[in-house]
Amino acid sequence: MAAYNVLLYYCYTPIENPEVYTAEHLIFCKNLGLKGRIIVAEEGLNGTVSGTPEACEAYMIHLRSDIRFANIEFKINEAEAHVFHKMHVRHKPEIVHLGVRGTLNPNVKTGKHLSPQEFLAMKDRDDVVVVDMRSNYEYELGKFKNAVTLGLENFRDLPQHLDKLSTYKDKKILTYCTGGIKCEKASALLLENGFEDVYQLHGGVVKYAQETGGVDFDGELYVFDGRIKVEVNAVNPTIISRCFVCNTPSPRMVNCANPECNIHTTICEKCGVDYDGGCSTECKEHPRKRPYNEKGYYPKPAVDYI
Repeated sequence: MAAYNVLLYYCYTPIENPEVYTAEHLIFCKNLGLKGRIIVAEEGLNGTVSGTPEACEAYMIHLRSDIRFANIEFKINEAEAHVFHKMHVRHKPEIVHLGVRGTLNPNVKTGKHLSPQEFLAMKDRDDVVVVDMRSNYEYELGKFKNAVTLGLENFRDLPQHLDKLSTYKDKKILTYCTGGIKCEKASALLLENGFEDVYQLHGGVVKYAQETGGVDFDGELYVFDGRIKVEVNAVNPTIISRCFVCNTPSPRMVNCANPECNIHTTICEKCGVDYDGGCSTECKEHPRKRPYNEKGYYPKPAVDYI
């Protein structure tokens, strides 16, 4: 048995007094010894936590005992240690930020859910287009073969990029993301904007990897915890990301050690050493450059979770 488990989950369900629930839930998680990030909103929960198998099991039982979360689905991975440093539970307007509040409710309208096996069977058909709903730094590390990417810096930019899909309105649109949560709203947004045949990969790439071996997912999967990335494809793996400095293939995601740059990108181990954690000569020589920590990862401004 692994020393720790990592739970990835979301649930769209009404939560009254979310501020109160946020405070209570933080105490409960800390008492279990969990660490992670959880977002609470009036529309539901979105979280990733790590803990011992016993603590994670107690957490899952606790949530499912609440009628609001009775049908919640957990994606479970193993880890050697905690993948977070602290436990954060935060109240926010949305559990994944799209900025289209009050009009999109995945419990009312969303794309058709496809199991990983159904997604695999459909994704290469001529009448289908596969669309990545994640941000650019995520799909540059790994994505499905031939997937359409939208150049999103953040998920909230999606409404301004829908025109890039206008030529595909006569096709079946298969959306995917890390764990499924973004596709719930993304597919609903597509339906509201005239796309008629919209689907989503249920459970995201995480569940797809567990049930299909990750076939045809090129590169690795970006995750929003201390692991930074995880392997997906055990069938036909490849590396698609390239070092920002020397352009050699590398899956090593880092932040530039210069805090005034802080670019989040791929830098191979050799360039990490040669540039002392920087992404250029200028960043290497910058007076505020942080000490190189070999892992090459430094805190960065907050991004959309999961």
